[in-house]
Amino acid sequence: MPTVTASIVVHDTPVAQLAKVLGCLESDGVNHIFVIDNSDNERLRAVAESCDICTYSHVENRGFGAGHNIGIELARHIKSDYHVVLNADVCWSKPVIAPMTEYLEAQRDTVMLGPKVYYPDGMLQYSCRMLPTPADLFCKRFLPASLTARRMRRYLLTGISHDEPFECSYLLGSFLFFRMSALTHTNGFDERFFMYPEDIDITRRMTRLGKVVYWPKVSITHEHAAASRHSTRMLRIHIVNMFRYFNKWGWFFDKERRKANIKMKALPLIENPEPGRG
Repeated sequence: MPTVTASIVVHDTPVAQLAKVLGCLESDGVNHIFVIDNSDNERLRAVAESCDICTYSHVENRGFGAGHNIGIELARHIKSDYHVVLNADVCWSKPVIAPMTEYLEAQRDTVMLGPKVYYPDGMLQYSCRMLPTPADLFCKRFLPASLTARRMRRYLLTGISHDEPFECSYLLGSFLFFRMSALTHTNGFDERFFMYPEDIDITRRMTRLGKVVYWPKVSITHEHAAASRHSTRMLRIHIVNMFRYFNKWGWFFDKERRKANIKMKALPLIENPEPGRG
């Protein structure tokens, strides 16, 4: 049987929330969980260590990606076959890990999967997107929805069926299921990004190694606090890190983005797509 590991990076996470996601992982066949705690204290140690398959690490806060890289390295040492990177604010009731493992065991050219994602109110979360341009992110964050509806429909892929799998160049980082051999080849997350664009960056790099697939045969629930919409400090962190992302990949001239987005635009549209929000 393949070995599946998972890493969760926490920072002042509610105890009940962490306990819930640990329970989901433990009951769904994960072999080992690594909780990386970026908090100023160790109040989460007890709940993490109450899980028999969990290793707790309290570390300096160097960001989301850097925290997951610690878990990825620990997973590599125990020769994990598949690794899940997920947020503490996700949960599920039906099997997710086992079906995704079976899919990757059968599809050897696929290196990464993302599940269907719902908000707690049952609304679909658009978790697979086109690679963003600076204009996409500016419009989404700062302009009224009435002025940006057409651009956002294209960027968020709202007009396609989210009931069928398709290849994608950007999966949101709330739940990412990796083939470990490919993840190791990428050297994990780029630690220049403290938060926010690390999921865009690693999805792009994984597409160079094989197929990245949105796989809605399983689903999770994601609370998605969207901290940068409610905190000036988090908004500043978001902006700074997006500048770093575009400095790395290109602001207006990004041939790889253009090629990937042309492929996304070719996905078939349907008349009545499932309603959701980004």
